[in-house]
Amino acid sequence: MSRLLLVSNRLPVTVKAEKDSVTVVRSAGGLATGLSRPHERSGGVWLGWPGDVSRLTDAQRAKVEAQLEGLRCVPLYLSASEVSRYYEGYSNRVLWPLCHYMVDRIPRQDRDWEVYRKVNERFADLVVRHYQPGDTIWVHDYQLMLVPGLLRQRLPGARIGYFHHIPFPSSEIFSTLPRRLELLKGLLGADLIGFHTVSYVRHFSGALLRQLGLDTDIDRVIWDGREVRVGAFPMGIDATAFETLANDAGVLEEVATLRRKAEGQCVLLGIDRLDYTKGIPRRLLAVQRVLEREPSWRGRLRFIQVAVPSRTQVEDYATYRELVNELVGRINGQYGGVHSVPVHYLYRSFNEKQLVGLYRAADVMLVTPVRDGMNLVAKEFCAARPDEDGVLVLSEFAGAAAEMGSALIVNAFDVEAMADAIEQALEMGEAERHSRMRELRAQVKTHDVHWWTASFLDRLQGLPTASVRATAGGPEVLERMKAASRLHLLLDYDGTLVGFAPRPELAAPDDALRELLAKLLARPGTSLSIVSGRPRETLEAWFGELPISLHAEHGLWSRTRPGQPWRMLEGVSFGWKAQARPVLDAFSARVPGSFVEEKTASLAWHYRQVDPEFGANQSRELRLLLAETFAGQPMDILPGDRVVEVRPKGVHKGRVVGEATQDLPPGTLVVAIGDDRTDEDMFAAMPEGGLTIHAGHKPSRAAYRLNGPGDVRKLLNGLVS
Repeated sequence: MSRLLLVSNRLPVTVKAEKDSVTVVRSAGGLATGLSRPHERSGGVWLGWPGDVSRLTDAQRAKVEAQLEGLRCVPLYLSASEVSRYYEGYSNRVLWPLCHYMVDRIPRQDRDWEVYRKVNERFADLVVRHYQPGDTIWVHDYQLMLVPGLLRQRLPGARIGYFHHIPFPSSEIFSTLPRRLELLKGLLGADLIGFHTVSYVRHFSGALLRQLGLDTDIDRVIWDGREVRVGAFPMGIDATAFETLANDAGVLEEVATLRRKAEGQCVLLGIDRLDYTKGIPRRLLAVQRVLEREPSWRGRLRFIQVAVPSRTQVEDYATYRELVNELVGRINGQYGGVHSVPVHYLYRSFNEKQLVGLYRAADVMLVTPVRDGMNLVAKEFCAARPDEDGVLVLSEFAGAAAEMGSALIVNAFDVEAMADAIEQALEMGEAERHSRMRELRAQVKTHDVHWWTASFLDRLQGLPTASVRATAGGPEVLERMKAASRLHLLLDYDGTLVGFAPRPELAAPDDALRELLAKLLARPGTSLSIVSGRPRETLEAWFGELPISLHAEHGLWSRTRPGQPWRMLEGVSFGWKAQARPVLDAFSARVPGSFVEEKTASLAWHYRQVDPEFGANQSRELRLLLAETFAGQPMDILPGDRVVEVRPKGVHKGRVVGEATQDLPPGTLVVAIGDDRTDEDMFAAMPEGGLTIHAGHKPSRAAYRLNGPGDVRKLLNGLVS
């Protein structure tokens, strides 16, 4: 096992200062427990914020650092301002509500973005200082979404994983975020990006497609020439520890006490951080609804709601607490008596033994968040029930619902349906309760936190190491081009010299490009060819007067000098075209916004104006349909950037290279620049010693890489500056 560098907002420790002494105590949370084994076994390092140590003396801080070093923890100290703006600000006032679909809670301006970015840079710099070749880096959660990308810039060959512990919202919700592109690019620095559920993976893939035009192929996406994997890894708990604690004599004594005090009553239980995502108000209303419509439950129902204080300095949380207090008071005032009340509301923290006692004493566990990444409370409840009794009522909007189908799954926004589920749980027979709980416990025990850790790390460490490519933007490439006594450029057009437009005719060359081409042609010893998929009529209209060679429809048509007639490749068969056109037309009619472009010997179905996710799915379906319908025909079906092109077999840009370079003087440096799959044929046919440059983030045989048309123009301008 390679050494593991764990990176999280908080270190898995608590610093306790009392008078002159100071101690560092390990945390008992799920993440700390799950990662403790690989942390120890790999001899790894955990990097993060140790909490507020601003009030410690220098001597106390030195003691803390010595204890942290013994635990192989590396502290990153944050100022009060950084905590306020990076953590409480951008992380928890912007990203937290966004990922939980609470868009109305996001501030009008993301003023804390710069601090979030700078703190992420500090984390990345700290990791780099401790990195050793061969280390595996695992970054955790939404507070550090930029860190994988920052690490990729600093450590191009490192193995990097990232896990997102909260929901990833639908692409429509994510698109409301002003800094969406920076965050997505940050995550794409990782080799493996993990989420709790398949639906979160799907949402993330949708965001990549909508925002960056990246199509995810099952579990992988190509970015910056690298293969990035995505996957669902549902997090578990330390089920054995909870089961052991549930059989502890002290816990059993506490359970007996709770049951004795609730004699003659059914116990409902809710345990949550006091967070607006947890659905506590609707849960209270559902309990109230049971008491309203079934008077027989009055006096026989005891609902214990534990609300652990959370983010008390944030205004939204204070307002939420007031709402919960009001509801509890109203229900107890309406349905309580002199000797008992239906809702026992406890606003404080409990230790693990106390929680397990509550789990084991409850008849029904209510886990009804309106949105939750996983919710480990649901799993803890099941692990703490070796008696195989108790009923779990679980929101379909908790990630855990994807695994825990034997619970009573409810819509947490539907108060009436939750009330129905509570009654069903209370009235459920013993045999059904035991059957459901056995299935839930088997799931929780099999897929525990150690399984989660091992499955993610095994996948990450089994991936090939990221390959490191040079970039054409570097001085080495430009200097080599400048140093050549003669230079010939083979340039693709769309996606290389210009960006993509909604319709092909809208991507005409602008004045800046015309000026750049004129300067290149005026440069001594420089010649160029444009090799494009465009029709010959378009290239003639745009570039016909320039002293350059033009090659249209991927080399089907060529014209080496102005005024020379266009020549078509010999032996090309396109009798299939008349049969294929109706198929594409029919497909276009059923996909609004798409259209068919016809060229001499090829057809192209464009879907740039179609909803990205729908368009990508339809593109895959069209390619399958064409492949089945025209199997054996002399045609190639090529996916491009929001286009599916059908062209004759044997027509490709590689055939252009020989013709375009055959009359060049000896010693001419040939440089080919292109952006998509059709340009790979051109790269493959390049003469020995030539330069190949890919413009974009797709996999390529090219030796060098640029980010897109802007960088291509920058490189070419460097030649003539």
